[in-house]
Amino acid sequence: MKPVRPNFWVSLLPALIACLIAAPGVSAQSAPDLDINSAAIVSLAKSLANRFAHLRPHLDTGVIGLTHDGSVALRDSASLDVKVLLVLDVLIAEENKDRATLYREIARANRRPEWESDLRTTFGRRWISRMPAGWFYRNEQGQWVRK
Repeated sequence: MKPVRPNFWVSLLPALIACLIAAPGVSAQSAPDLDINSAAIVSLAKSLANRFAHLRPHLDTGVIGLTHDGSVALRDSASLDVKVLLVLDVLIAEENKDRATLYREIARANRRPEWESDLRTTFGRRWISRMPAGWFYRNEQGQWVRK
């Protein structure tokens, strides 16, 4: 197993925010503030980083994967004990709640709530492009693909 980097999401946050300039529907004149650093965003990044240690083994084995719209989803639960599956369901729900809140907070901090949907897609693309080989992602057609 690869060593867990608990600050994985925190370390990616500046790069992920930087990629928002290329987000569909966002013009150069209305580019997001790349120095956004609200208390809510920092708190969400820490929450994502803390949860990553629990999600990483399941990403490594392909039980869960990333989605094109910036979420995490259950991919293959056949090998899981019922108790593990219940815990994993809670972790996935918490992760997706924090991710949705992060996208909303970044849009809100930029005073552009209409960017939330584009942020989801942009973050989804960015996380998939940076994920390790061997992990799975669900593409726009709903198919699971191994990177």
